[in-house]
Amino acid sequence: MNIGIFTDTYYPQVSGVATSIKTLREQLESRGHNVYIFTTTDPNVEPSQYERNIYRFTSIPFISFTDRRIAVRGLFRAYQVAKELELDIVHTQTEFSMGWIGKFVAKNLKIPCIHTYHTMYEDYLHYVAKGKLLKPYHVKQMSRTFCYHMNGVVAPSERVLNTLKRYGIKSPISIIPTGVDVAKFEYHTKDDLRAQYGISEDAPLLLTLSRLAYEKNIDKLISVMPLILQKSPQTKLLVVGDGPAMDSLRQQTKELGLENAVIFAGEIDNDQVAAYYQMADLFVSTSVSESQGLTYIEALASGVRVVATHSPYTDELLEDTDFGCTFSNQAELVTVICHYLKLRGVKIAPDKLAAKRESVSADNFGERILGFYKVCQELYNKQRATSHSGEIS
Repeated sequence: MNIGIFTDTYYPQVSGVATSIKTLREQLESRGHNVYIFTTTDPNVEPSQYERNIYRFTSIPFISFTDRRIAVRGLFRAYQVAKELELDIVHTQTEFSMGWIGKFVAKNLKIPCIHTYHTMYEDYLHYVAKGKLLKPYHVKQMSRTFCYHMNGVVAPSERVLNTLKRYGIKSPISIIPTGVDVAKFEYHTKDDLRAQYGISEDAPLLLTLSRLAYEKNIDKLISVMPLILQKSPQTKLLVVGDGPAMDSLRQQTKELGLENAVIFAGEIDNDQVAAYYQMADLFVSTSVSESQGLTYIEALASGVRVVATHSPYTDELLEDTDFGCTFSNQAELVTVICHYLKLRGVKIAPDKLAAKRESVSADNFGERILGFYKVCQELYNKQRATSHSGEIS
């Protein structure tokens, strides 16, 4: 099968969407399918640089998200390329420029169009005119308009499914969480990474890893560090990532006198991520904007317990307290972090961890996506046959 993935975000940009697409591509190609990425140009990729099966379209920085891109041309070029490639299916990963180009291509090639709804936009409205211009109603209308006539929609979590139902989207929807390459996270790294940051092997280590955006609420985690240090004085917090909130988080750390306890690692290469999880004792996320939260899955695949903000998705993911748990307020956050720090050195039960790794594996993800493709193709062909028979009669 020839599959066209249309996305505004792809490597070298760092995001959960880019990681999800990379995983999907690897899984589909490993099963013998041809995958072609239609995406935006990137200032870190030379126009003459060869990228296998990747087609980039002229773009500019997106308003209020300047590290994200939006295509400004390429509609007919994308159609011509897709026609030459003889695409069998289009899978869009954005509701913006490349997503609309993907819909155009699918409609004109008369092939199914599938969409993955990654982003909970209501959590990001403050980025545009400080929340005064766009409201949840506009998100609902935008989402309904884009998903109209989609042959299928992938929801990475139940939270996304419920949101799409609330928006009144009628397309067939399937919950398929993005998986991770379990083998990548199973090995145990050497101890020199702790030494690189001046963290002793005896020090309890909290890790948070994400784009440093305001909606990730990392300031809430830093704000409870003085309380955690009262109960566990040697504890360190390693903040991995970069983004618009970096300067304010550094300033907050300085004001709280936490320079020796909170360490900023900056952005790291995706290939190094596994080693960072494996040197930590506990992964903590105070984000309230996750549609799925790949970092939670990566941490669990690494055998690291997770503490995350309460939500239907995280409650289900952490249904067994051996994997970690959720919190609803600051007091609970301090309590559960200190509880799990006392368990450092106590591994997650091997049988439970093996089952969890299987459920979040990239292999499982790839199989389920292909199954959904088949269902959507069959539905599309039925609808076309019905439409043609109606025209003939």
